[in-house]
Amino acid sequence: MEPNTDDQIEGQRIVAIRKMSDTELERVGWTARRGNSPPVIELDSGAILYPSMDPEGNGPGALFGIGADDEAFFISP
Repeated sequence: MEPNTDDQIEGQRIVAIRKMSDTELERVGWTARRGNSPPVIELDSGAILYPSMDPEGNGPGALFGIGADDEAFFISP
């Protein structure tokens, strides 16, 4: 896996927020996690962003944020 720079993502639009498919889980080696799919943010370029439990990609993680109202939230598609 190679690092991606911000300029390859910045400015793209989000076209979907969904669960990771079984095919995508298999591609990243998370087949044991079927039924517990992490959220995926799909961009207009076709790129997808998804959370991992650690930098090595040992398993899926949760995606959290803070809204404009300063309230914390998590994404659950």
